[in-house]
Amino acid sequence: MYHERSRELQDRFETRRLADRLLEMVTRAEFTERDRAFIESRPMFFLATADAEGHPDVSYKGGLPGFVRVLDRRTLAFPSYDGNGMFKSLGNVLANPHVGLLFIDFEKPNRLRVTGTAVVSDDDPLLAQCEGAQLIVRVAAEHIFDNCPRYIHRMQVVESSPYAPGDGKTPPVPKWKTFPEFKDVLPKK
Repeated sequence: MYHERSRELQDRFETRRLADRLLEMVTRAEFTERDRAFIESRPMFFLATADAEGHPDVSYKGGLPGFVRVLDRRTLAFPSYDGNGMFKSLGNVLANPHVGLLFIDFEKPNRLRVTGTAVVSDDDPLLAQCEGAQLIVRVAAEHIFDNCPRYIHRMQVVESSPYAPGDGKTPPVPKWKTFPEFKDVLPKK
């Protein structure tokens, strides 16, 4: 999990032994039931990707709690909903499958990191179960670890986004899709 440059900084700040102990004590390759419950309770997470040249990107992924599912001890999946059509994150996954996911609870400070490799599919069996999904992304976990919550600011969810698919409701059309500048380039759907 650590490379030469990580080790350089660990040695500089005398944290190599601490880093090794954390790796030994908190990093795992399989999801626990606690991990499953935490991930599936989250209405959002951050997805880090990089393109084929290593240029990074990070995006917010949101939905109703349960939109991310832990399928087995090593795999999670989430739907990709209609967005701005840029497909930066998922395009990166197609070019470079290495991803990082960060799940945060802002109300009871807690966070979980997952790194692994992702696959994007338009014929995944989960597609039929995920209302509003265009694609399904499956992530094979390599490293799963709790992360210290001390710097997480306490916040509350005031309301779920009306654009989050689910519960049989049709999300409203985002206002920007009604702007004249975009009308002629929007997909027919």
